[in-house]
Amino acid sequence: MAQEEAQKSADVVVVSAEKPMTDDKEVTVPAPVPEKEVTPPVASDEKVAAEAEAEKAAPVKEEETVVAEKVVVPTPEELEKKALEEFKELVREALNKREFTAPPPPPVKEEKPEEKKSAEESKEEDKTDEKKEEEKQEEAVKTEEKPSEPAAAPAETKPEEKEAVPVTTEKATGGEEDGTKTVEAIEESIVSVTPQESAAEETTVVAEAEPVEPEEVSIYGVPLLQDERSDVILLKFLRARDFKVKEALTMLKNTVQWRKENKIDELIEAEAGEEASEFEKMVFAHGVDKEGHVVIYSSYGEFQNKELFSDKEKLNKFLNWRIQLQEKCVRALDFSSPDAKSSFVFVSDFRNAPGLGKRALWQFIRRAVKQFEDNYPEFATRELFINVPWWYIPYYKTFGSIITSPKTRSKMVLAGPSKSADTIFKYISPEQVPVKYGGLSKDIPSTNGDTVTEAIVKPAAKYTIELPASEACTLSWELRVLGADVSYGAQFEPTTEGSYVVIVSKNRKIGLTDEPVITDSFKVGEPGKIVITIDNQTSKKKKVLYRFKTQPKSDI
Repeated sequence: MAQEEAQKSADVVVVSAEKPMTDDKEVTVPAPVPEKEVTPPVASDEKVAAEAEAEKAAPVKEEETVVAEKVVVPTPEELEKKALEEFKELVREALNKREFTAPPPPPVKEEKPEEKKSAEESKEEDKTDEKKEEEKQEEAVKTEEKPSEPAAAPAETKPEEKEAVPVTTEKATGGEEDGTKTVEAIEESIVSVTPQESAAEETTVVAEAEPVEPEEVSIYGVPLLQDERSDVILLKFLRARDFKVKEALTMLKNTVQWRKENKIDELIEAEAGEEASEFEKMVFAHGVDKEGHVVIYSSYGEFQNKELFSDKEKLNKFLNWRIQLQEKCVRALDFSSPDAKSSFVFVSDFRNAPGLGKRALWQFIRRAVKQFEDNYPEFATRELFINVPWWYIPYYKTFGSIITSPKTRSKMVLAGPSKSADTIFKYISPEQVPVKYGGLSKDIPSTNGDTVTEAIVKPAAKYTIELPASEACTLSWELRVLGADVSYGAQFEPTTEGSYVVIVSKNRKIGLTDEPVITDSFKVGEPGKIVITIDNQTSKKKKVLYRFKTQPKSDI
């Protein structure tokens, strides 16, 4: 066997070798061989060309992606603008759907337990009746199905009748009345459905036919989506919710609802009550800070007045008055552009503030602060807490995250009694600070542009201030030493030689109980200067604030 297989393979080899020898003349004849050899290079050329084109196109795509990555990164201004446009669209849709003035959902009627039980029992009875009817129908069908072929005829009846038809035609068990009842029930169900559908169609047609006009909503006296002032207000709600548009819309709707419930537009026009004069000692607006924001001062020590805050009714009167003041101050702001000063600086004085033992009072204060945060968002550019007692600082560090929001805490500055004046002067010029809080401003803040100069008197040292007068005039000045307990004196020294020194004010001690602001003046008849001397014999440095102005003799 092995030899035969070897011979066969040899024969095959010989045949394959002999074919080219016998077909020498026909080697060039067969066309398929060169066609097969020619066609692959064509395909390869096309592939090469396609690959070349792909390589050329590849770097272009990379460049495009790089450029796209550079463009995708938006600036904060662009993000703010985009969020504002989305917010405005949502507000516009809400106005078109009248969602701001939509009536509240009707109260759910609480059914009495007896009524609920009767309704449930009636439902259960209906279900049992239906089950009985179905069982009777099934029994009737079974009795009729015993003759197999004749039952096929009624099966071709209309689909509306279904299984109820054989029940009415034949009844072996004597249940004809039940069968007729089922047919009537089916007919009643069919009839009861059709008028509901037609009524629904009519209601939909009526709803579509009546055009709904968009509502007009104003907040802080500014109509929404009417001009640029609206954009400034909407941005406040966006910032309060970290530019989350849907949350900002919810906040805006809640604010509009709160204003309607509390009748803010009517409250602003209401006359002040008898307690208004006392309330104005607690909270008042006075001057501006160094950036031009209106400053509102609050004194928490006045809450110790039992006559004003003896019960909840009086506390609510104060809260209404405080909201009225806030609304008036807000409406006086400039919302014409985002660069305008449309927020406040709040200064809260904790001197003689009630202790933590008065929980009801502090709960009222927290509730009031929460209302202002929710309904007047982003109207506080900074909050200064001065004369803060020692017990409040650890309390704030422990419970501050619960009382106020993180955004509000970032704007708060706390200062004890010894650092209060310096903290205020860091943000508000002394000429704009009331005398009560260490400044030189009295009932009406200065508007004549007289700037206040600050100076430091070292411990156990004297400090002199020179006020020049180049011509005959009246020279007047105001001076204050923070902390007092110093000596003060002033004299006029003429520039001409041989003239006498004039004592304007003898040296005198200034105590804590004396008038904090020293106001003085002198009529100058010749060129010279006023020299003021401050003698500090204590071991602590003192801060001096002063300003002066000259009035020519011709104007006197």
